[in-house]
Parts: sequence; structure tokens; C-alpha cells
Amino acid sequence: MKKKREFQSSELVKSFAKIHGFEEKLLAFEVKDFLHEYLSDTLFSEIESVNLNKKILEIKIKSPLLKNDFRMRKTFFLTKFKEKFGAENFSDLQIL
Repeated sequence: MKKKREFQSSELVKSFAKIHGFEEKLLAFEVKDFLHEYLSDTLFSEIESVNLNKKILEIKIKSPLLKNDFRMRKTFFLTKFKEKFGAENFSDLQIL
């Protein structure tokens, strides 16, 4: 029963986001949560922000080393995000 309730609340948030134009922000939060699961806590703490603006995913990273690693593996991460969240939601990935 709890799973059904979680699903309903998730759908409610998505509906609210769609009505008020927060879809990109909600998707950016989902990407950030995915990165938190994917990366270690130490690496994740170096991520300053994740934003989605006109289908361009922008990830601000504090650490120059991690920033360089993300830039080198940009295609890998973009493909990963497209598989997880849908190719129609992303056109490019910018590492800032």
C-alpha cells in the first residue's frame, strides 16, 4: 500500500510542476539525486549545482579534477542521463 501512495504523491508533484512550469527544475533535481547515488559522497560534495535550461543540462563542479573528468566523459554521462530520464529531455551537457 505504501508504494502506491508514494507513486501517487510523485505523480501529484509532477502534475504541479507541469502546471506551474517547474518541469525542468524537477528533472534537474532527479538528475542530482541520480548523481548522488552514482558518485561517492566525497565526489558528490564537489557538485555545486545541477540545472536544466532549454534541454541543456548544466552541472557546476567545484573541483578542477572532477570537472575535467566529467568533461572527458561528457558523452558517457549524457547517454546515461538520456537512458535514465528520456532522450527527449536533453540536447546537451555543459560542465561549468
